[in-house]
Amino acid sequence: MVKLARLLLLFVALFALLPAFAADARFDLTGPKIDVRVSRAGDSLPIASVPNLQPGDRLWLHPDLPPTQSVKYLLICVFLRGTTNPPPDNWFVRIETWDKKVRTEGVFVTVPDEAQQVVLLMAPETGGDFSTLKSAVRGKPGVFVRAQQDLVEAGFEQARIEKYLASIRRVPPSDPDSLQKHSDLLARTLALKPNPDCFKRPVDTQFTCLTQTGSQSLLDDGHGQTIAQALSNGPSSDFINQASYTSMAGAGLYSAYVGAIVDLVRILGNLHVAQYQYIPAIAFPQAEALNLRLNTPPSFHNPKSVIVIGLPAVQKAVPPPLRPADAAHVSCLLKPNVTLPIEGAPLVFSTDFAHDLVLHLNTPPGAPTEPDIPLAPDAYQGGLVLQHGPEHHKPLRDEPKPLKVPSLAQPGAPGDAAKASALEPPAATLPEPILLTGTIQGRWGFDPFIGPTVQLQQLPGQDWHIVTPDNANLIAGHAAQLLLASTGTACVHTLTARPTGSKADLALEFKPEPKPDGPADLAVTLPLDKATHTPGDLHLAIQQYGQPKADELSARTFSEPAKINAVSLHAGDKSITLSGAGLDAIQKLKLGDLIFTPQPNAAPDATTLRLALPEDAPAPATHTDERLTAEITLRDGRTLTQPVIVTTARPTITLLHKTPEPLEDPVIHLTNPDDLPLSSNLTFTLKSQSVFPRNGQIEIETLDGTLRAVLTLAPSGGLLLQDPHTIVATLDPDRSFGPSAFGSLHVRAIFPTTPHKSDDAALDAEPASDWLPLATLVRLPTITGLNCPADTDAPCTLTGTNFYLIESVSTDPAYATSTPVPDGYTGSTLTIPHPTASTLFLHLRDDPTPVDSANLPAPPTAAPPAAHAHTSKAQKASTHAPASPSRQTEPQSGATSPTPGTTAAP
Repeated sequence: MVKLARLLLLFVALFALLPAFAADARFDLTGPKIDVRVSRAGDSLPIASVPNLQPGDRLWLHPDLPPTQSVKYLLICVFLRGTTNPPPDNWFVRIETWDKKVRTEGVFVTVPDEAQQVVLLMAPETGGDFSTLKSAVRGKPGVFVRAQQDLVEAGFEQARIEKYLASIRRVPPSDPDSLQKHSDLLARTLALKPNPDCFKRPVDTQFTCLTQTGSQSLLDDGHGQTIAQALSNGPSSDFINQASYTSMAGAGLYSAYVGAIVDLVRILGNLHVAQYQYIPAIAFPQAEALNLRLNTPPSFHNPKSVIVIGLPAVQKAVPPPLRPADAAHVSCLLKPNVTLPIEGAPLVFSTDFAHDLVLHLNTPPGAPTEPDIPLAPDAYQGGLVLQHGPEHHKPLRDEPKPLKVPSLAQPGAPGDAAKASALEPPAATLPEPILLTGTIQGRWGFDPFIGPTVQLQQLPGQDWHIVTPDNANLIAGHAAQLLLASTGTACVHTLTARPTGSKADLALEFKPEPKPDGPADLAVTLPLDKATHTPGDLHLAIQQYGQPKADELSARTFSEPAKINAVSLHAGDKSITLSGAGLDAIQKLKLGDLIFTPQPNAAPDATTLRLALPEDAPAPATHTDERLTAEITLRDGRTLTQPVIVTTARPTITLLHKTPEPLEDPVIHLTNPDDLPLSSNLTFTLKSQSVFPRNGQIEIETLDGTLRAVLTLAPSGGLLLQDPHTIVATLDPDRSFGPSAFGSLHVRAIFPTTPHKSDDAALDAEPASDWLPLATLVRLPTITGLNCPADTDAPCTLTGTNFYLIESVSTDPAYATSTPVPDGYTGSTLTIPHPTASTLFLHLRDDPTPVDSANLPAPPTAAPPAAHAHTSKAQKASTHAPASPSRQTEPQSGATSPTPGTTAAP
């Protein structure tokens, strides 16, 4: 029966615990207030600044209950010494909170030797309460040891979460772009992992998502494992993990430390009597006040609630493991607000354990000691913020300080003073250091600690210059990166660029690029793909903190460089051929002492470019398979290098003779002997320096390479050998090039090394001679007649076809005046002034430079017939003269019939 009764009591206690646990797992109920101070070695600190206790510490406990408190609370301070060693009776301190002296003065308690934990128990006063609670603790001390550890750790973890929530609310709602920036800083300093899915939501819902309790994951805080990590490996891990996903356990509320909630309910639920139940309280210290929070409403009916409060552990101090977030980072002391990016100890940012923090400057030996700069932890800024006083608003030293050099004389010898005066060099000056280091120092509770050393810059950087060699990567139209170097780059505030001729500045992004020795370079991103400027100078303005005027640099941007695919140089050649793209940007090519310059190219965007030595320069002594390096200079000053392998010597030919086939009864006579009518065959003779091979070819093409003809020794191939070195060639231009061919032709010889090659690409790969000018193709109009009236003041009518091949007509051999032919004119008549001779003079469109002639019968001078003797000149001109082209009236098509008083030319 006794066992049954105890079993029933156990079920009653557990039943009493479950509703409270299932109702709400959040610690959002305000508990009773207790003030605590700790004194050690004559120093006193509020409980919020005490991370650990030590034997001999004096605790000042002051229950701060309201004057209207109706229930008498008994406060018991219990010292524990491990799970297997129950505390002695004198380690239980009874404090009657209703006592007037206690309410006004508080109680002092000394931490005994060998104590390891401190727990406060608050219970409604009943008869036998003290002895009952003391018996419970002595009966199962391990339960209360675990409760103290879990409560303290849960308080630390919740402090980190609440610091995150309070800090993220500092982000202005009007600045959503900085939400993720500050969230990342908070996560780094507080060792949290915010819910990454929040930043995938719409901007207006990201803030709400981040501030939902439970949306952050706790990471290692640097002082040991978190509650969740410690419990995840324990025997109750399955139960705790499952409970954390249920609404009963508060999933989505404070799941970060749900292990502490579940575990405390479990371990305290195992310790019960019919009169008491135990509920946990998490402390949120602020100065002296513990500020307790409960997750279960206290009960004043049986079983009455006993509030369990954990105080800091009794142990040696563990200094915060602070470390720089980036070991290579350099902080600029000239900035208005300086934050040292520090991480590794979230309790520094979420509690008041770290205090009296300063940055101690490590000045060079012999220099005056600079005052320490106060620091304040700020998780929102992502580190320790310098609290600049008036003495820190300017560089640490305005002027160099003299460095005292010790005397070289030995003390005590005769004439010490004179020797010292003679041997002591003049006082030296300590150069102002731009870069230095500083060490973080402070107190962790009662104990001093020394933190990490950080790199600092106290003066603006000097001697700015561009590191990137030759600015080769600054191509207009492409984003590029430029490396800048200085004696210090950490104090750069803004960096802008202004292209030449532009009135707008481009804001540039930059970041430090650490180096193994010396200050970091500055990697600057140039958005040249977004700039509208053409290649040219780019003026950079580097604005630093503490410097009123910006430092200026100039860089140069370029167009796309020439792309060289291949270089062709034959042994003994005075010319070299490049293939690729952008070849019009090449100014010259240098091979040793030989300088080749580009030759005229008909197409600016041609894929090949020929460069040659001066005409009077001797042939270079280059040899087959010789390996050289060409230095190619572009017009904008850049240089490229290209390997060159000298190939087999090319054939050499000369033009001996050329004879155009005469036209039958030509009307038009060409003045330039190099002009070749399209309808006239051309026979020419070439002399080859070497034996012309049987598979040799003669290639003829226009200068722009659009029309090409190849003559060979095959039957009907157009070539005939007079001897092994002399080639007679016949070209039919009309058949080879078609009726639209015109312009200059050149010719070269090709000696194929592989038979049966006939396509254009194959020809380009074979050894070929230099191009020689051959002739200029011209197309001739057909002139059939000239009709002129007897009146010499009246115009004449020229008849024929293809007048669009004529640029202009003149009756004057000096070409003082002329009649232009409209572009694309397709008429068969043309009105011209009355000639005084039988010859007209022409400019042909295909070669408009020379003045060519057209021979016609002389115009008649006979009087008009009698029937028309009385016709006036004006009437004759109106009747017989076609409209002049100069009046924008196109002549009538077709030949004009002869009229009385006119003569038709044959």
